[in-house]
Amino acid sequence: MTVMAGLVPAIHVFATSKKDVDARLRGHDGESHMLRPDTLALTALLALLTAVGPLSIDLYLPSLPSIGAALGASPSAVGLTISFYLVGFAVGQVVYGPLSDRYGRRPVLLAALTIFCVASLACAAAPTIAALIGARALQAAGSSGAIVLARAVVRDLYEGPRAGRELSLMAAIMGLAPIVAPLIGGVLQTAFGWRACFVFIAAAGLVALAAAYWLLPETLRPRAHAAAGMLASLAVVARHRVARTFIGVITASYAGLFAYISGAPFVLQDLLGLSPVGFGLSFAVASVGYISGTSLAARIVTRIGLDRTIAWGVVALAAGGLAMVGATALAPGAVAGIVVPMTIYLFGLGLAMPQALAGALQPFPERAGAASSLIGCLQQAVAASTGALVAHAIGATAWPLTIAIALGGGLSFIIWMATRRVRSAAARRG
Repeated sequence: MTVMAGLVPAIHVFATSKKDVDARLRGHDGESHMLRPDTLALTALLALLTAVGPLSIDLYLPSLPSIGAALGASPSAVGLTISFYLVGFAVGQVVYGPLSDRYGRRPVLLAALTIFCVASLACAAAPTIAALIGARALQAAGSSGAIVLARAVVRDLYEGPRAGRELSLMAAIMGLAPIVAPLIGGVLQTAFGWRACFVFIAAAGLVALAAAYWLLPETLRPRAHAAAGMLASLAVVARHRVARTFIGVITASYAGLFAYISGAPFVLQDLLGLSPVGFGLSFAVASVGYISGTSLAARIVTRIGLDRTIAWGVVALAAGGLAMVGATALAPGAVAGIVVPMTIYLFGLGLAMPQALAGALQPFPERAGAASSLIGCLQQAVAASTGALVAHAIGATAWPLTIAIALGGGLSFIIWMATRRVRSAAARRG
């Protein structure tokens, strides 16, 4: 919390006046380099910012077994570098959204990215597994601001299916990170060792920081509730029944993803014999499903709406989980038995999650930062718990991984089907 307490003075360093805010959003006042809404360039920048978090997880996955060997740590201890990252990510998201509702998106984002870059260098220099775990938590506290505030910017500028389309386009661009990152990480691990992965992540953070400083306009408008307390804003979001439905789908489906992130390096490398580069390739293959899902969603959501797009997604999530259960039972030694079902699961995630995010943010135009914070906190807290359990339970079989993914897909489907009346009643009320 000391880091979070230091955010406010750091934010004031980056803060701009109200006149500058309005001028930048209009593209006047000499700030012609600032990107404008409804442009692919702004979408790509927001995608770059949201990719910082996945990059800092996916790029070092091929190094997990080597980190354990180098620092004398067990697989469960190494798994804590993911779990504590998610804890830091969850805690950070509680703070950034309400702060950005008060001080603006830009200054809070720049402060968060600065924390991320410093922490990434600390990861590269960590002498023990405990130091690495602590640095990862701090790294997450920085990276969480990027995704919270990118979502808030989308809600500032768009709404409804249009916001869903924007989030899907961002996710499609961001989806390149899980494909490219493990491949880069495998090469860096083979050539230079695991510390090089975190140096690369720090360099990527610096690129994101420079791009945000130079190109990102301020999108926050003055709100009547601007002086409202952090907890009051979060409580307003938490009490909204329809928003809770969307958050339930986001949380359950994301937990399945992080079960895979936490367990797959050990299952595919230690149990099934893949090399670090081979693991990176298998991870990339599965990630194609996510890009395909987000790309399809971006094309169809404005035609068929958020609800039907999410419905297609939760069906694929459940199907992927069930397929992995069957493959693990019938062909426990097959790499394809893990990778192919996960590709189906990630296709469903790409369809469902960006639309569920848009649906959860929709009721809160005046509290977009707080809503994004609460969503992210719950999403990451459940993912951290799931990832820690899977990493701890991995032994001689893939069943802990398979069961967690099947539960994530099944719960997403059940939540969505069980809340049809709640969503229909809210739609009729307008």
